[in-house]
Amino acid sequence: MINARVTVTLKNGVLDPQGKAIEGALGALGFGGVGHVRQGKVFDLQIDTADKAKAEAEVKAMCEKLLANTVIENYTISFP
Repeated sequence: MINARVTVTLKNGVLDPQGKAIEGALGALGFGGVGHVRQGKVFDLQIDTADKAKAEAEVKAMCEKLLANTVIENYTISFP
């Protein structure tokens, strides 16, 4: 088994209303000095293979087909 982590974030220039709402809420809760909040999502996956190159190719295909909207989102893959 190989563990993989995919982090998906909005591309620069794409509006992030949820990030803006979080930024406002943090200010309202007394956490001053926080700015430019961007939200994203994280996927932790277990791939049933011992071949890291195969796992990386599979996870990349998953990102391209389902996990990320590559028109407006970037993704990174890591193997913690």
